[in-house]
Amino acid sequence: MSILRKDPVSSGWVIMAEDRAIRPHDTKSPEVVRSDSANCPFCEGKEGVTPPEIVAYRGAGSPPNGPKWRVRTIPNKFAALRIEGDLERRGEGMYDAMNGIGAHEVIIETPNHMGRMGEYPVESLAEILRMYRDRVRDLYQDERFRYIQVFRNYGSIAGASLSHPHSQLIAIPITPRWVKEELICSKEHWQTKERCIFCDILRQEESDAERVVFKNDRFVSFAPYASKFPFETWILPRRHNSEFRNIEDSELRPLAEALGGTLWALQQALDDPPFNYIIHSAPRISMDRYAKSALSIDKDYHWHIEIIPRTTRMAGFEWGTGFYINPTMPEAAAEYLRTALKDRA
Repeated sequence: MSILRKDPVSSGWVIMAEDRAIRPHDTKSPEVVRSDSANCPFCEGKEGVTPPEIVAYRGAGSPPNGPKWRVRTIPNKFAALRIEGDLERRGEGMYDAMNGIGAHEVIIETPNHMGRMGEYPVESLAEILRMYRDRVRDLYQDERFRYIQVFRNYGSIAGASLSHPHSQLIAIPITPRWVKEELICSKEHWQTKERCIFCDILRQEESDAERVVFKNDRFVSFAPYASKFPFETWILPRRHNSEFRNIEDSELRPLAEALGGTLWALQQALDDPPFNYIIHSAPRISMDRYAKSALSIDKDYHWHIEIIPRTTRMAGFEWGTGFYINPTMPEAAAEYLRTALKDRA
């Protein structure tokens, strides 16, 4: 029998199709193919092939745009948006347009061409997260940017065109629709209860315990109650904070533990699946017109990471209705991931 569950953050509905249940042994994840490192522009020693680096964490005394780096950020050679120019917002009859102004950067996570994020040392992953945070802080000095999306595509089916481990960051001059939807739901919850909806979710998940995957004193990872996709997992900070860029240095290592542990469990349970993860964060309040009217945004929104293994595909029903069909109950998914974590050294 199927069950309909409502996502409290987006108000969307998910059909939990238990009769079509997918468990790890039923799932054949599309293979993540690793290209030959000989032709990889992101490998150490190929720094001259990429655009000049914006910033890198390097060994002492190593010069820019050369080897001996640990994490390296470069402009995307095939950027979706360009930083040069003016927005020039305009109407074209009844339609709206503006110039494609923004920033598109690539964070090369490691010199190791075959690295998997779930296997990185905690210190290395914490350094990558620090790079994310510092790049967001730097780009928000540009007042044209209203929202900055940090994301990672792993595997070609998830959108990765190169197999060398890397993440991306795109700064845009508008607030995305899904962000506004989350802000609206968060504000409505705050206005009704004077509590953050994400803090309430966190308390509920820890109380129920059956959907929790990993937790430490700073972060909790869990399969959300109305998971849209099989084995979808969220990571929430315990400390209420609306923007990822405000994460403190002391939180980077605990976040690395939570993210690394969760990705390792997914890797083991689903045989190294392709995935996307996205950092959800509030837009910059000072510039966004919507956010200006949401005076409680610092209180009612809560940044988080959403991890989506690419084990199923959306089809006509999902695109036509906005409903999702998930054949794996989140309680079952979390149990499998917790079991996988028990084997981690």
